[in-house]
Amino acid sequence: MTWQNIHDGLLATLALSYEEDPHQFVTLSRQTLDSSSSRLAVSELRNEGLVEEQLRGVIRLTARGYKKYKTTPYACAG
Repeated sequence: MTWQNIHDGLLATLALSYEEDPHQFVTLSRQTLDSSSSRLAVSELRNEGLVEEQLRGVIRLTARGYKKYKTTPYACAG
């Protein structure tokens, strides 16, 4: 799986969670946490201010991240 696929997949998963409850954090699986590509994607999203990390591997989309997700072409792909 490519970094871009992981990045987009994380955004899609977090957007669904955000739509259910914007305050709810998502716990990433051990497999995801063990992947350097996944950790890089989370780090990039966090550095851009699109996700908030409560603990390592426990993240949620920020309001800014949700707005960006909804205005990107891949928002309809999820």
